[in-house]
Amino acid sequence: MVTLTLVMYLVVLVGIGIWARERVADREDFHLAGRRMGPVIAALSASASSSSAWTLLGMSGAAYAWGLQAVWLVPAVVSGFVINWVFIAPRLQPASRANGALTLVEFLAAGTPEAAERGLRLIGALIILFCFTLYVASQFQAAGTAISTATPVGPGAAILIGAIIVIAYVFLGGFWAASVSDALQGLMMLAVAVVLPVVALFAVGGPGALVSGLGALEDASLTRLVDQPSLILAMVFVAGLFGIGLGYPGQPHVVNRFMALKSADQIRTARTIALVWATLIYIGMVVLGWSGRILLPALADGEAVLLVLAVDLLPAVLGGLITGGVLAAIMSTSDSQLLVAGSAVSHDLRRGRISLGLDRLVIVVLGMAAVLLALFFPASIFDRVLFAWQVLGNAFGPLLIVLLFRGPVDARYRLAAMLTGALLTVAISFFPQAPGNAVERLVPFFLALALAWRGTPRRSGLHPRRP
Repeated sequence: MVTLTLVMYLVVLVGIGIWARERVADREDFHLAGRRMGPVIAALSASASSSSAWTLLGMSGAAYAWGLQAVWLVPAVVSGFVINWVFIAPRLQPASRANGALTLVEFLAAGTPEAAERGLRLIGALIILFCFTLYVASQFQAAGTAISTATPVGPGAAILIGAIIVIAYVFLGGFWAASVSDALQGLMMLAVAVVLPVVALFAVGGPGALVSGLGALEDASLTRLVDQPSLILAMVFVAGLFGIGLGYPGQPHVVNRFMALKSADQIRTARTIALVWATLIYIGMVVLGWSGRILLPALADGEAVLLVLAVDLLPAVLGGLITGGVLAAIMSTSDSQLLVAGSAVSHDLRRGRISLGLDRLVIVVLGMAAVLLALFFPASIFDRVLFAWQVLGNAFGPLLIVLLFRGPVDARYRLAAMLTGALLTVAISFFPQAPGNAVERLVPFFLALALAWRGTPRRSGLHPRRP
């Protein structure tokens, strides 16, 4: 029954790709759905594409391992949704439409001299390729775990199956296919985040039993709101988690939904949908991790708590839907990232001189590279995703914020901000980390922000809100 449910779900995804193919007439259709996207699809697809396997598997696994202090992850991550939908979307949608940018990197480079624009687009494309190869590999790895847990298929074959399905519908339908399928997947993720945590909390005995159950596990760290030896380190830990939220404006696979919206008037509706979705998803995953720690105290891999509880607590049909929800989280991110990575090569790196046929070829090649990385160089989903997320967020987010809120930035400072944000994040990752990875998440971001700000005109008065 579980296998049949998964097969039906994957067939639907390919069907979406075939449907979307008829809507792709040109490059703008392929990359931004012709800028005709409505608020519901935009909100759900942006939310789902920013909430990968890290949300369902990684975040519940963190709550399983950390205990009560994982509660800080909820406002930390939801703050990123607020930043994007309240501050970034209302400015980026009209500004990107005005200058005709099809990608985030093109928007960041617009308005600079030709030679500088080439350099910015080159660096931006290389950063995206580096990060998304790692990011998509982690999604395919998670797909392998989900499929192999629910079916007799082995992990290697499961990785290949998940990758082929994602590549197929993005290859066929581009941004339309990715966005419509992401909206469907966002609804499936929401169902997972509402149903399974409620069932698990009921199995524990309710909220009171949850708190007392964590205390009974004889691990004092599980019942502390912040497990740090001093107030200063506790503040650093919390600040580091909120650094995850600061990374949202720099995610090209998320903000391109704002660029695709048909009208800025639709942002209010989309914002409400996205914020409600995010709040329910992240609270649900934290509660699930806590409940799992009590019900399965000896679980070897905390990131598997959702999949194991789905099998233990739910009937087979619902268990298949839960596994499908995990695949939804994986695919809703990897499809968008493959599309953006293809855009980075075909549109940003070559300035739009490649045909749609070669656009699709780039997606296939990048997808297979991620498959090889997932098969032969597996890593923690939580760590690999957050690393790639932070590099992107620190490279692109500060510059985007300054361009939207302060105005044009000198080309040299745009390049300096982009490189500082990306390279400093990578460099810091090699050293022992502060609580909450605060140094890696905050220092490169604010240095890049200062550089971009320094490159704006010094004269007083109003500044245009687009480059």
